[in-house]
Amino acid sequence: MAAQAQQAQQKAEYFVAQIDKELEKYPHLVNFERSTGVPKAYAAIGTLSILTILIFFNIFAGFLTQLIGFAAPAYFSMKALESPQPQDDVQWLTYWVVFGAFTFAESFVNVILYWFPFYYTIKTLVVLYLMLPQTQGAKVVYARVLRPAFAQTRSAAHSTSAAPTTGATQ
Repeated sequence: MAAQAQQAQQKAEYFVAQIDKELEKYPHLVNFERSTGVPKAYAAIGTLSILTILIFFNIFAGFLTQLIGFAAPAYFSMKALESPQPQDDVQWLTYWVVFGAFTFAESFVNVILYWFPFYYTIKTLVVLYLMLPQTQGAKVVYARVLRPAFAQTRSAAHSTSAAPTTGATQ
């Protein structure tokens, strides 16, 4: 039993070290760690835990879900605009198109969806799926849902506008 506990502790320490290594990229977090003495990995894990609990128990869940869907993508979008590579611009532009469509569609059924258990938890997971570069969720949703719908609408609009008019002008 003690060996299993020690093994679990080693895995947890490895996980925290990996998070700490990843968070080294962000100077604000490094400065936060220096000024407070709280390891940045612990601060990130604690913040994520608090957000998860608040959203899970529907405490400010709507606001927090929208904040997650806006704040980090807005930051990374501005960062992408300043970078010379166009790939990150495409990813964030795709995210904003899909997020906007999702938010627009949700506005019609929000009153009904609000009453479903764990709605905001699921919505937060969907927003994270759309946002994270590791999942490329926005690109998947755009390619499988929005692009075909847009192409179908565009072709229908072009076919009606290209049809010859008959009747009153003769």
